[in-house]
Amino acid sequence: MSSPIIGITSIYDEQKNRIWHTGYYFEAVLAAGGVPIMLPVLAEEKHVSQMLSLCQGLLLPGGGDMDPLLFGEEPHPGNGEICPQCDRFEMAITQEALERDVPILGICRGVQTLNVAAGGTVCQDILEEINSPLKHSQEAPKWYPTHNITTMPGTRIEKIIGSGKTRVNSFHHQMVGRLGENLQVSALAPDGVVEALEHIDSNKFVLGVQYHPEAMWKTDKKARELFIAFIQAAKKCKSK
Repeated sequence: MSSPIIGITSIYDEQKNRIWHTGYYFEAVLAAGGVPIMLPVLAEEKHVSQMLSLCQGLLLPGGGDMDPLLFGEEPHPGNGEICPQCDRFEMAITQEALERDVPILGICRGVQTLNVAAGGTVCQDILEEINSPLKHSQEAPKWYPTHNITTMPGTRIEKIIGSGKTRVNSFHHQMVGRLGENLQVSALAPDGVVEALEHIDSNKFVLGVQYHPEAMWKTDKKARELFIAFIQAAKKCKSK
């Protein structure tokens, strides 16, 4: 069986006219047995179907904040830099991937993108919602885990990384708000921040995590297992 192609959405730097993303995501997909390709966010929506047809899996990586207008809110003071081009493209391709049952793995911003594409919201700043939050923007090496999460019994992520507590890294100031349609919480931080969500249908690989396993897979077996599970699901997906 040939290796599945995994589409990874990109970041757009308008000032420098540069489309890019960090190598961690590509390395992790390659190590797990997939073939990564970068999907340019400047593509027009009419090209989304054709681009997704090339892929057996969709990876939504980390990045900047989302435009709160996408989920019906005005911007709060804590909301950071947004990229309208990224928002437009990622909403379109995520919604189509959900319709086509293409396996999806969302990471950091990606879990928030997944939730909004399914009709949910994003909390624009953790400090607005939680009185005594953990430190979610760590000042430690990217590969180093700094706080615990707890997986929910019977969920896909529990089957992948195990039950109970798992220590993860953390680089975010926003979090999942109201859940999107057909999504469920599958892991929480001790302060209540949603650290993973997934589709309620266990036959669908639609999974997002708030942490960064792509920066941990070389040193953390559970991070590697997450990518391996994603690639295994992508192998079963036929391009459409």
